Amino acid sequence: MKLVHKNIDKAGDGSVVLIPEEPEDMWHAYNLIAEGDQVRSSTIRKVQNETSTGSSSSSRVRTTLTIRVESIDFDTQAQVLRLKGRNIEENQFVKMGAYHTLDLELNRKFQLTKPEWDSIAIERVEMACDVTQSADVAAVIMQDGLAHVCLITASMTLVRSKIDVSIPRKRKGNVQQHEKGLAKFYDAVIQGIIRHVNFEVVKCVLIASPGFVKDQFFEYMFQQAVKTDNKVLLDNKSKFMLVHSSSGFKHSLKEILQDPAVVAKMSDTKAAGEVKALEQFYTTLQCEPAKAFYGKKHVIKAADGQAIETLLISDNLFRCQDVATRKEYVQLVDSVRDSGGEVKIFSSMHVSGEQLAQLTGVAAILRFPMPELEDSEDEQSDSDSD
Repeated sequence: MKLVHKNIDKAGDGSVVLIPEEPEDMWHAYNLIAEGDQVRSSTIRKVQNETSTGSSSSSRVRTTLTIRVESIDFDTQAQVLRLKGRNIEENQFVKMGAYHTLDLELNRKFQLTKPEWDSIAIERVEMACDVTQSADVAAVIMQDGLAHVCLITASMTLVRSKIDVSIPRKRKGNVQQHEKGLAKFYDAVIQGIIRHVNFEVVKCVLIASPGFVKDQFFEYMFQQAVKTDNKVLLDNKSKFMLVHSSSGFKHSLKEILQDPAVVAKMSDTKAAGEVKALEQFYTTLQCEPAKAFYGKKHVIKAADGQAIETLLISDNLFRCQDVATRKEYVQLVDSVRDSGGEVKIFSSMHVSGEQLAQLTGVAAILRFPMPELEDSEDEQSDSDSD
């Protein structure tokens, strides 16, 4: 994301002008824009023209509109963000108050004005405009005949290619057909890697599978790379890492990202930081339950006692339509940071974010035990049963 202009005063009033440059920038825009915000962008509008004879014709014109956003629709597959709202500025083609849908597109600038820029929104702009926050981990999750080529960015796991090839079974007298099918499958996966993995940005490519599929594929890939003198693969051989997974499906990413060897290899990526924090939370919950809590009520109480060492919170909670609830979560993040705690904002599009969502979307690891929070939980469950 490119920041063209930023004008936000100390009171949190103002606007920014942004240009989305990557598909992931649309995800950042989706997290930034809320109902009630004003968005100004170039768009195409169908206009009815009346001729001197009284007949009418329609034409499409490009114009710039400012709308007050009423609904937001994000298509994750096409990476298109649609904003519907009423026109709030004088325009020769569109009446004041008329409805229009703005489609935010790559490489087209838009201006976003908020009634109040809170710390989370400002942080999101800074994160989106930081060029280092790119997809620096790729993963190929495979089993015989099935593979998923994924990019793991700071904010989400994107499946860029699904390869599904039927391989004839290895039977007596049918070995040749099996070998041909396997080679066809491996070639398709190699093409998927070359097409979707940008080795200038990616620091690590994980190849995961049950059994020896990954080892056989890795050997085949580099035999082919030597035969065809594929410098891209040969120069980046050290970036590949083989790991075990239970299947070739996307959900296996969860276990792969928890592998200690993988965590060590990815130690400088944001995605790994989130996975590590979630792992630490589960371990603390198991070993020292008085130092790990989840759920809004308990986490806010812990924050009031300045007890939170690490706050784990889903970005989903900041897209809440209720302004008061969003403010509560923003205040929670600010208070944890003010008391010296660390805040990890998880993406709901990431595997670790999906896990956190199952724990209400907010959890905390404490500096010191707070057994009184456990007691309040027991009291609550007793009163419920009464």
